[in-house]
Amino acid sequence: MAEHQGHDGHDGHDGEHGEHGELDDERVFSQAFWDERYAAHDRVWSGLPNQRLVEHAGGLAPGLALDVGCGEGADVVWLAERGWRVTGADVSVVALDKARQHAGEAGVADRTDWVHADLVAGDPLPGGADLVTAMYVHVPDAHFDRVYSAIAGCVRPGGTLIVAGHHPDERRTDLRNQRLSHLLFAPERVTSVLTDGWEVDVAEARTRDFRNHDGEPRVATDTVVVARRG
Repeated sequence: MAEHQGHDGHDGHDGEHGEHGELDDERVFSQAFWDERYAAHDRVWSGLPNQRLVEHAGGLAPGLALDVGCGEGADVVWLAERGWRVTGADVSVVALDKARQHAGEAGVADRTDWVHADLVAGDPLPGGADLVTAMYVHVPDAHFDRVYSAIAGCVRPGGTLIVAGHHPDERRTDLRNQRLSHLLFAPERVTSVLTDGWEVDVAEARTRDFRNHDGEPRVATDTVVVARRG
């Protein structure tokens, strides 16, 4: 389960249900865990941009973007290929190295920057972005309001915030590690931290089809929030 500071691509991560059943929050949210995981695999995620990003950012005019929890950089590259100047932030320095390489191979290194940031520890993020994306950035409940307030605070007035997460409906499925299912969040968790001046365009649960590691068709339920800062 992508209960870490981000990932890119489709549901290659959903098989973590069995792999890490023994994990607790402290371990899952550490840099050491994600550095180790990224170092152990050539590619953790699919290399494709997230469906929710494509759906909601495709029609926006390019500007300055921040992808929080960029993983191996697929979303950053997708945005950069469409004219955005993008900063990718992640807790894992190994992931950032892979993302930087991905951007170079895609020919967009000159439109990308990378920031090592541990959101749970309170590391700062660069602000003033026209677009801020947070795809499946799951954090412990005690830190949720602070982390998502910080993410939203990176959006400049007139800019857009796009958030996707694993919805609590998935607790009734075998898609997620049940030991970590308390980390799933509904749209209202995000919109509750968007105070005065925000206009929420989308705040809902949406399903999507994907195939698991065994190639079996499955249906995931996402929390999706799209908001504009006034």
